[in-house]
Amino acid sequence: MNLARMLAQREAAHQPVRVAVIGCGKFATMYLTQARVTPGIHIVGVADLDLGRARANLQSAGWPQSQSEAATVDAAIASGGTCLTEDAFVLIKDGRIDVVVEATGIPHAGIRHCQAAISTGHHVVMVNVEADVLAGPLLAQQARAAGLVYSLAWGDQPALICEHVDWARSCGFEVTAAGKGTRYLPEYHALTPDTVWDVLQQYLDIDDPNSINLQMFNSFLDGSKSAIEMTAVCNATGLAPQAQGLNFPPASRFALADVCKPQEDGGVLTCTGTTEVVSSLSRSGEPIDHHLAMGTFVIVRPKSDYARQCFREYHMLPDQSGCYGALYRPTHMIGLELGVSIASVALRGEPTGQPHCFSSDVVAVAKRDLKAGETLDGEGGHCVYGKQMPAGASIAKKALALGLSAGLILTRDVSAGAVLCEDDAALDNADEAVQARQNMTAAFAS
Repeated sequence: MNLARMLAQREAAHQPVRVAVIGCGKFATMYLTQARVTPGIHIVGVADLDLGRARANLQSAGWPQSQSEAATVDAAIASGGTCLTEDAFVLIKDGRIDVVVEATGIPHAGIRHCQAAISTGHHVVMVNVEADVLAGPLLAQQARAAGLVYSLAWGDQPALICEHVDWARSCGFEVTAAGKGTRYLPEYHALTPDTVWDVLQQYLDIDDPNSINLQMFNSFLDGSKSAIEMTAVCNATGLAPQAQGLNFPPASRFALADVCKPQEDGGVLTCTGTTEVVSSLSRSGEPIDHHLAMGTFVIVRPKSDYARQCFREYHMLPDQSGCYGALYRPTHMIGLELGVSIASVALRGEPTGQPHCFSSDVVAVAKRDLKAGETLDGEGGHCVYGKQMPAGASIAKKALALGLSAGLILTRDVSAGAVLCEDDAALDNADEAVQARQNMTAAFAS
């Protein structure tokens, strides 16, 4: 790779890549601590609705106060400093920005920011995977039509998994499955922000539940985030989700190839060329040795006896039959690695993962019996969790996309465990996110 050399050239030429960051939460803060010391990168502006939080996060990330005191974008560009603003569009509408990083985590905001950035002529790195699975194929298509790059965010698991798939295919391997690890038990689907703390205490070194966003953390445990991330992978790689969704089988990193292969060969998969998420817990709740809770993987199938023999000779984690092999990455570094995406889109015009199809969807499933008149609270909340579903099945059912669920009022009762349909709630057809979703399904539904 030549990204570091290309960045150094931009630094030497006093022509840094100009970046605007929208949303200054954990992911963005992790990126900003590295961006400050990366040659060839200039963070022109950071937008967040809570400037006090943004300043505190920058301080935690090692930024001197003087670095973020530019009052305007003009001042930031002239001084090499950074402008903090509550108004994302102050940054998005400035044509001198090269790359916009959308890191709000809010689907509606992400779509609005992305479309405005494309209209202004900016590349977009979409940290906001919730927005990506809601309308990413459409957003990427709009960027390509404008001669721009829409990219998944390196450091987050979907982009890393896309790289695994690309590696495998570039080497001539058939991709059997790709995915990640997580903590999962079936009963976690019913977790809410009120009950998740009991689980989080088992593995997080945090004393005060009020110090974290419990709804956000809950989305990682109730299955929603796994469904979202595997949907992003499917839509970027063309892999197809399993009809029933994710199985979450318990597996160590050394058993991946034995577990994540088709059922007819002794594994758990109902199809090949799919996504799966393995659990770091046995179904009894015991931790699995050598688990992959923070990692990613790809399962490949060689096409010749010679290649299969090489798998065994070089200990490439084959299954017991020798017909499948696994490659895994034990962890991901989240925002600390995001600079790879910034450099790739700005300097090579190449995304680190990009949706090209609508293969998979994330639908809302009732956590409990829901009553007409209730207001849904979206991903990680009290009412619904996200489930991966083939896009064709989702469209046929008129299933409610998880990313549209927050704030919707139910128009009829829904039983626990049922997939919500669009007719179960009052959608606002004038909403930009709803319109983008409708346009995406119309353009990409097969």
